Amino acid sequence: MSMADEEREPKRLQVANMRPDDSGRGLARLPRAMMNALGLSEGDVVELVGKRSTPARALYPYPEDEGLDIIRLDGLQRANAEIGSGDFVEIRKAETKPAQRVVFAPAQRNLRLQGSANALKRSFGMKPVTAGDVVATTGQQRVERSDIPPELRAMLNAPAFALQEIKLTVVSTVPKGIVHIDANTEVELRPEYTEAREARRADVTYDDLGGIGTTIDQLREMVELPLRYPEIFERLGVDPPKGVLLHGPPGTGKTRLARAVANESDASFFHIAGPEIMGSAYGESEKRLRELFEEAGQAAPSIIFIDEIDSIAPKRGQVQGETEKRLVAQLLTLLDGLEPRQNLIVIAATNRPEALDEALRRPGRFDREIVIGVPDENGRREILAIHTRGMPLGDGVDLRELARKTYGFVGADLAALAREAAIEAVRRIMPRINLEEGTIPPEVLDELSVWREDFEDALKRVQPSAMREVMVQMPNVGWHDIGGLDDARERLREGVELPLKDPEAFRRLGIRPAKGFLLYGPPGTGKTLLAKATAREAEANFIATKSSDLLSKWYGESEQQIARLFARARQVAPTVIFFDELDSLVPARGGGLGEPQVTERVVNTILAEMDGLEELQSVVVIGATNRPNLIDPALLRPGRFDELIYVSVPDKTGRRRILGIHTEDMPLADDVDLDDLAARTERFTGADLEDLVRRAGLFALRESLEARSVAAEHFERALKETRASVTPEMEQEYAQIEAKLKQDAASPSGIGFVMPGMLTPRAQKDGNEG
Repeated sequence: MSMADEEREPKRLQVANMRPDDSGRGLARLPRAMMNALGLSEGDVVELVGKRSTPARALYPYPEDEGLDIIRLDGLQRANAEIGSGDFVEIRKAETKPAQRVVFAPAQRNLRLQGSANALKRSFGMKPVTAGDVVATTGQQRVERSDIPPELRAMLNAPAFALQEIKLTVVSTVPKGIVHIDANTEVELRPEYTEAREARRADVTYDDLGGIGTTIDQLREMVELPLRYPEIFERLGVDPPKGVLLHGPPGTGKTRLARAVANESDASFFHIAGPEIMGSAYGESEKRLRELFEEAGQAAPSIIFIDEIDSIAPKRGQVQGETEKRLVAQLLTLLDGLEPRQNLIVIAATNRPEALDEALRRPGRFDREIVIGVPDENGRREILAIHTRGMPLGDGVDLRELARKTYGFVGADLAALAREAAIEAVRRIMPRINLEEGTIPPEVLDELSVWREDFEDALKRVQPSAMREVMVQMPNVGWHDIGGLDDARERLREGVELPLKDPEAFRRLGIRPAKGFLLYGPPGTGKTLLAKATAREAEANFIATKSSDLLSKWYGESEQQIARLFARARQVAPTVIFFDELDSLVPARGGGLGEPQVTERVVNTILAEMDGLEELQSVVVIGATNRPNLIDPALLRPGRFDELIYVSVPDKTGRRRILGIHTEDMPLADDVDLDDLAARTERFTGADLEDLVRRAGLFALRESLEARSVAAEHFERALKETRASVTPEMEQEYAQIEAKLKQDAASPSGIGFVMPGMLTPRAQKDGNEG
């Protein structure tokens, strides 16, 4: 056999998924040995033959794939070749001809397009296509590699067509076969969906899902394997699984994952949105459910997807209506009645698994429960790459930096972020658009791109959806805004920032990070400010709460609020929970009279949450108080509030730094000596010094509204009107408290104490009587 015949000989490889970054670009990653056997160089065109043929440009494998006999294709190419991940595909070397004419149309029914065919020509320059393919518009990659052919580099660096990825069908090409678009090609873009000659299944694929790689693998072995290869289970003599329950916070991609699995496994997809099967007549709901299962059975292999299953299958013991109870019973019967070899699988999704009837959650019905959690930093990077795939991104956009900033964001939040950034970009070009003309000039569209500033503005408006109930705002205070608290700052950095940013170091040494930090000290020393800066610098979500938010007059509701708060913090970890004025929420038990004794039950709940059965993973609790002696002693032991940090009155150096921070934006006259002011403001807290600066500014304005600077005399007058809020007696008392806390922490009993100077009137009376 000659070399030329060997190159034409078809080769077969197993298909694997491609990275989201490369998705939609018409690329195929082949083993080097296969490239050499077929006589291919990077950028050459290959024909992929499954049930259908589709072209791609060949590239060398990813570094981690070296030596593996797999071909990596994106979801569009797998759909175009009508193959799935794990199938085998034939690869042939192909020749591509320049196209005289190519007609595109939207691949979705509900999409109308109005755009420049020339922009489309630039976007698809040198991309090999064939009639019937679905292709995607993508943003430029800015590839600088000099070892790949110029035409491939031009294809990868082609400008984006729109602010988002758009899927188009190649309706027809002249000539027929595999063609590429060049400068002489006539491109037509039809405004509306045109019926493809063959059914496409490229609306959602695994490439459209980021950050849940392990979950996809779990679901594939539970769903795709039994549907596509039922003979494996017959040979093993076991029944394939009947159902899978997906649960996790809203917006993490449960519904999208179910659709992708149905598309990739080439199964019929039946969707039930909970409330839509509820009927008004007796027995109508159950009948609709039966009919749907019968229809799915006849169309096998098929997937039934029940979204928000908690709405149609709640716990029967907790619902009043008979309809819901009958519907749960019907669903149980249908799941039990599924024939093992029927090639039908039920996938259900919910964000409230605890509300489901427990009879559903057993093997034989829902065989496996898969948790889809909030994505980590790498997951967020993948999701952002997917949502910005069709975007013309500016040079300053760094997706890795965005992924680091968007802690707590789920997939839906990141999609909203990309959309908001695109709207910012549109807002910028609005003045250049003449709305009366009805069309946008091509040169304006060509300049349209999304900048880093657009994403930063979007971040101000988009918050993590799981945090909307509890989070007021992201802290905007950093370590540079804090002066004179160096010891407290260092201890918080070691205790909060290091474990959240580098948990591996703690695991390596076999130690656990601290769970809680209690900041105590006189009022105005900057305890709340420290907590905010800690959350900001550790790049964690910040939940600030106070006793008025958590205490309720209804019996049991306060404990429920706290349990909900900790559950939400676990969902969006890493999180810092901050309790301000902690003494009002968790006072020492045993001092209350009569029911409902709310605070005693609250103390018990917080104790259980902090070191109970459920681990606090990447959740840190910070409490602030100026009366630590009133807090229940059980909270002050290691394992709960591990670190007791005394936030003292700043020394002279600290006061100088605080004055520098507060006068940073103030125009000071030459005669103002901040060092002298720092020396004269002994026992002043941070709040006192801020008040001093504010008063000095007010005195300058009193003299003249046209004042351009603040002079030393204004500070002198301000010093006469302000005073140190901490007295020597208070300093002495806090010194005794600090000594007592250290002594109690060291003693095995850990018995609490109360300083006589800070007793409540009731406790003093009880003590005198005793």
